[in-house]
Amino acid sequence: MATSATPRHREGKQVAATGLTLFAGVMLFIAGILDLFRGIMAIAEDDVYVSTPNYVFKFDLTSWGWIELLFGAMAVIVSFGLFAAKTWARVVGIGIAALLLIANFLSIPYYPVWSLTLIALYAFIIWALCVIKRDPLAD
Repeated sequence: MATSATPRHREGKQVAATGLTLFAGVMLFIAGILDLFRGIMAIAEDDVYVSTPNYVFKFDLTSWGWIELLFGAMAVIVSFGLFAAKTWARVVGIGIAALLLIANFLSIPYYPVWSLTLIALYAFIIWALCVIKRDPLAD
């Protein structure tokens, strides 16, 4: 009886890990697309963002738009790696989500509600990618 419980337990862990990876992939894809649009908005027309004259971090919004566009494109590409359950995609996904979380923190004065929403989204993505533990017996 103990031997039949072990494979089921391992199978349950695998299903949970697959579900979290899929969740992180979908969320990273959606957030990447949103960052792509946000980057396009900043590149196309600087008046979309609110200007804050006395903010510690001052950026040219056109160059900020290119940064958002680049990170958004990388997030979309990494999400496809997460859909294929690649280990490199988990590692790079954590890094991209962390960079985008920081970028959204820096843009809080320009777009506060949207930035805080994306910060929460990227925090969930990082959590989902970090909580998955590899089972050494599954190999």
